[in-house]
Amino acid sequence: MKTILWATLTANGNYAQSGPDNPPTQEALSDFAEQAKAAGNFIVGRKTFEGMQDPSRVSLEEQTNAEGPFAGMDIVVMSKSIQAIPGLTIAGSPREALDCLRQKGHKTALVSGGADIHNSFLGEGLVDELIFNVAPVVEGKGLNLLIDKDNYRYKKVKLLDCKPLGGGIVQLRYGIDR
Repeated sequence: MKTILWATLTANGNYAQSGPDNPPTQEALSDFAEQAKAAGNFIVGRKTFEGMQDPSRVSLEEQTNAEGPFAGMDIVVMSKSIQAIPGLTIAGSPREALDCLRQKGHKTALVSGGADIHNSFLGEGLVDELIFNVAPVVEGKGLNLLIDKDNYRYKKVKLLDCKPLGGGIVQLRYGIDR
């Protein structure tokens, strides 16, 4: 299964932290919706999923109905604390999440939302492509995407595409040999 990791990074290379002072841009959100639609699915962590449930946003039920941006998509939430949510698949590990999507017939998986989730997929060598949306913001403190938390290991990547998304965001797409 082809696994694509989608993330927004700051201009100084940190994993971008969304919040009231730095909300996700419409350009990045639109791109995510396009990527998710192409894959027919996405995998998120519990914290990101809970953020999607923010009452100030459109509910997940509305997002996944026949007319919502995630209509007909399989959503997998990676969590060790959530037991069950009607209409969603809960997985405890990256491999379990991919197996769930594979069993549903998917050939591609989109991983988004949460540095911990991203680092777990990268650390297990399960990512084939990286999509980085570089936002025009610099953070003083941030999280990093890691392939190995304990060692200085390098993994060469191949630039597949580079394009502006608008709003000062540049998207970089890399391939990773597994």
